[in-house]
Amino acid sequence: MSTAKKDAAKETIETVTAASNKAVQDGFERTMTALNDASAFQKETVDAVIASATVASKSIEEINSNTLEYAKKSMEDGVTAAKSLASAKSVQDMIEIQSDFTKSALDAYLAQINRNSELMSGLFKDSFKPLNDRMAAAVEVMQSQR
Repeated sequence: MSTAKKDAAKETIETVTAASNKAVQDGFERTMTALNDASAFQKETVDAVIASATVASKSIEEINSNTLEYAKKSMEDGVTAAKSLASAKSVQDMIEIQSDFTKSALDAYLAQINRNSELMSGLFKDSFKPLNDRMAAAVEVMQSQR
């Protein structure tokens, strides 16, 4: 084999080897970047789940506290109405006391239902927001990979 052919073969092998090494290195760097991006994405997702759970637990605490306050007030109002009924001077007074108590108890109950509805609505809206944001980010990532 002539020297020119040996030099051409050597140059071809070196070119192929250099190109292969470059391709492997580029592939490794892209893989490492993708792994780092995936790790960061997963961390942000875990953070979103924690934020969602935190908001949900605080909202549930508020709902429980609100319900306990209502129950306590309702019980106190019932005791007050019972004392008023016991001290009524006539049947007419008893009917008026009972009627007033029933009206105020119903008004308080409806206000409580409205308040709990607002709190539940806020619970779902606020606790799902971090998760919805992560879903939007995931869709964005998937679309960018097309």
